[in-house]
Order: sequence, then structure tokens, then C-alpha cells
Amino acid sequence: MSATLIARELAAGHGDRSLFTGLDLVVAPGDVIGLVGVNGAGKTTLLRTLAGVLSAESGSVSLSPPTANIGYLPQERERRAGETVREFLARRTGVGDAQTAMDAAAEELAAGTAGADDRYAVALERWLDLGGADLDERAEPLAAEFAIDLDLPMTALSGGQAARAGMASLLLSRYDVYLLDEPTNDLDLDGLARLESFVAGLRAGVVVVSHDREFLTRTVTKVLELDLHQQQTRLYGGGYGSYLEERERARAHAREQYEEYSDKKEDLLDRARMQRAWMDKGVRNARRKAPDNDKIAKAQRGETSEKQAAKARQTEKMIERLDVVDEPRKEWDLRMEIAVAPRAGAVVATLRDAVVRRGTFALGPVTLQIDWGDRVAITGANGAGKSTLLAALLGRLPLDEGVQHLGPGVVVGEVDQARGLFLGPVPLVRAFGDAVPTWPDAEVRTLLAKFGLKSAHVTRPAESLSPGERTRAALALLQARGVNLLVLDEPTNHLDLAAIEQLESALASYTGTLLLVTHDRRMLSAVATNRHLEVADGKVTG
Repeated sequence: MSATLIARELAAGHGDRSLFTGLDLVVAPGDVIGLVGVNGAGKTTLLRTLAGVLSAESGSVSLSPPTANIGYLPQERERRAGETVREFLARRTGVGDAQTAMDAAAEELAAGTAGADDRYAVALERWLDLGGADLDERAEPLAAEFAIDLDLPMTALSGGQAARAGMASLLLSRYDVYLLDEPTNDLDLDGLARLESFVAGLRAGVVVVSHDREFLTRTVTKVLELDLHQQQTRLYGGGYGSYLEERERARAHAREQYEEYSDKKEDLLDRARMQRAWMDKGVRNARRKAPDNDKIAKAQRGETSEKQAAKARQTEKMIERLDVVDEPRKEWDLRMEIAVAPRAGAVVATLRDAVVRRGTFALGPVTLQIDWGDRVAITGANGAGKSTLLAALLGRLPLDEGVQHLGPGVVVGEVDQARGLFLGPVPLVRAFGDAVPTWPDAEVRTLLAKFGLKSAHVTRPAESLSPGERTRAALALLQARGVNLLVLDEPTNHLDLAAIEQLESALASYTGTLLLVTHDRRMLSAVATNRHLEVADGKVTG
């Protein structure tokens, strides 16, 4: 059915920290609204509030018609123990809950419970609307296409297979309004193309959070910006490219307005100060010449002083009548650097006739040499073996055949490995300090603040941070430690758009060896590389 989601005067925050207030939003059929803002601005909080998972602090969320179905797909892919792929698809499409409600109503109907027939009719209609009647029939060919066994437990899937299962759940869903939180995470180029086609073809309204600039450019029709620094929300018409242009114009105009107001106020203040000085000078002159018996001169001097005082008062009233223009707060600007450890040898890492077997999957044989200063882009479909290749190169995965060697003096830095340090219950500042034990606490706090992690963040348990905030902490750790072999496996996952651009800038000045695995099309074109490895079906070319 066609449905419209309406939010009025929404407000949300964490403790005494406000995220947004007075937010109005209408999501009509066919709208694709990109939700943007820095990590911690409240994007996920807003989606969860719109979905009814969180209660609004103030304001309201309504659906027209009220029986419409909202699909909220959170960003961190869940792997529930004991849940099969088939059950995962039923849960993510909403069919599982609808089936449970229908079964409960059927039992009440059989027991003759009053009102059970109405409840069963409502539950049946919802189950049908969500596609429950033919879910299995539609899932079988899609699972075959994605090479996923529907009866396997989700915990047995590789990262790439789990990403394909998540994509399948989206393609099988039949919601009236979609709320998508980072749906592009972990998708390969084929998955991204499928996602773009799916979103573009929907008649339902969509609100989507994504770090993928190309995806946003190709899909969204409007952009809602949560500006944490200015404590404002703005809805921009047009696509993502139009939003970027209009945002820059708006910021330039706000700066011009403030500077015009500031200059005018300063001019008036200078005039008032001068008029007061002239008045004070006239009074002092009048007192010095008090013995003068020329009454006319005395009167003239007094009159002049009063005139200057009147002018000063008039100028001060003009200042009070000025329309105050607040100074636009400067955007948080991460100036990231990746510290380079002393140079390693000429040969950084090698594989010779290397083979790795994982169940039915085999990588290799691979013969590969990474030299000092190489900047290598590694691409391939999910499940092709990219992460296995990285683990084999770094000696973290035993080879079934062949030889692996890591050069002397190689200092490896990885975002994924570092991000894993910030999943425990200890405060972030302590977890970070434990990783760099020679750093004073003050320096740790200063560096984290540079990465947008300030006093409100560093004292919280590290595990309570958002995925994007943990990624920022991992990037800060790279800057603190110093590395000469930088390994980035999908580094843009969970980062906000500003931080991605700063990471690209930092990579431009990094002089060590780089291994970059990414499906981010903008990043692939923005980061300079001198080698390209393609991984397909366990084979490495390039």
C-alpha cells in the first residue's frame, strides 16, 4: 500500500546532551531521503525513533494509513546463535513476527476467545502484505543465486556471505516505508548495484543513512542534514550533489551575514566610543576653564558636551536595534595524519605458491611480492578471498601449502584490528592509553579530541560508542603508534562523510606501504595506487 510517515517536533538527546529538537519530516511514497551528519549527530537515534524502537523525548511520529508496515534495518548485522539463514530472512522481512502473531490469533480463534476473529484477520492481512505467503518460493532462487544455503546457521557464514544474506533480506522485503541504516556496509560492487536498483525502483518512501557518496548521488531525492555543531536540522531538496552545492552556498551566505553584522556593530561601537571620548573631553575642558566669567562660552561648552552625550546614546540605541546574527560555528575538521614508522626493507611481504583452505573454499596457489612503498588496491566480490589474502600475507593464517614471509622491521597497522581494542567495558581513554602505555593521559585525551572524541566520549565504556566513533578511535591509534605497512579492509564502513574525506587526504601524504581493500567507488578513484590486485574465486591476478 502507499504510505506516508510524518514526524512533528521531534527531539532526542543523550543525557543532558541534545542531538536535535523541533525536527519535522514527511516521508511520502517515492521519497528517498538521505540522512547525513557527523558520527554522534543522532542519525541512528532518529531512525530508531521513526521506527518506534525508541520513544520520542517530545513530538510525534505517525503513519498514514496507521496499518502501514515500517521496515527498520539496523547497520550492525546480527548473527543470532541458532538462527538459520531462512529464519534470518523471515525476521528481517517482518514475516517471522507476522507469522507468530497470526499463529497466536489462530490459537485464540480455535479456543473461541472473544474478538479472536478480528485479530486473526488483521494478523493475516499483515502477513500477506509483508509477503509471507510466498517468501520461501522467492527466497530459494535468490539464495541459489547468492550461493547461500538457507538451512545453514547464520553464525557459520563468512562476512561476505552474511552481507549477501542481508542483501537478500532487503530484496525480499515488502515494507511500506523503509528505514535503512548503512545498508552499503560490506557490499561488493555487484551488491551495491543491486541495492541502487532496488531503492530506485521502490514506490515506498525511504530514509537512508549511508557513508557511500556514490550511492547517495545515484539514489536520494532529498537530504536531511543533522548539524550537531549548529544544533539545527535542514531538509534540502534535490539529490546529493545539489545538497553539497546548496550547503556550501548557505554556509557562505551565513558567514557573509555574520561578517556584515559584525562589521556594522564594530563601526557603531567605535563611533559610540569616540562620541563618549569627545563628551568627556568637553566636560574636562569646561571644568578647567570654570573660572572664566564668560557665561556664553561656558554655556556653549556645556551644550556641546550634551550634544555628544545625546549622539552617543543614539548610537548605543542603534546597536541595540541591530538584528543579532550569531557567528556560524566552524565545522569540526579532522586533520588526520598517519605516523610512519622507520622504513622496513625493500621487500615488505611475500607469498610463494601459497594455498589456504577453509572448508570448501581454497585461495591460491598465490605467488605475490609487496615491495616498500607499494600502494595496492585489492578488489573482488564478497567471498572471493580478499580478507583471506590479507591474513595470509601478514602471517596470521597458517598456509596449507607454500611459503609466507614478512620483511624485517615491518610495523603493521590495521583499522579492523585496532577497532577491536575498543569493544570492552573499560572507558575509552583507558583502553586507548593501554594501547600506547608511554603516552600521558593528557596527550591521549588531546589526540582523541582531535578525532571528535571529547570529554563526553572518553569516559564512557568503549563498547558503548557507536561503530563510527570506534572507527575514529582506531584511526587515532594509527596516528599515535606509527606504522610502515598500513592495511585497510573496508575502512569507510561506519565513518561519516567528513571523516572519509579526511582519511583520503591522510592517505595522500602517507609514504609507507599501503594495502587497501574497499568497495567505495569514490575512494578507489581518490586514493592514488600503483598496483591493482583482483581476487576472484580464490585466484589473484594483477
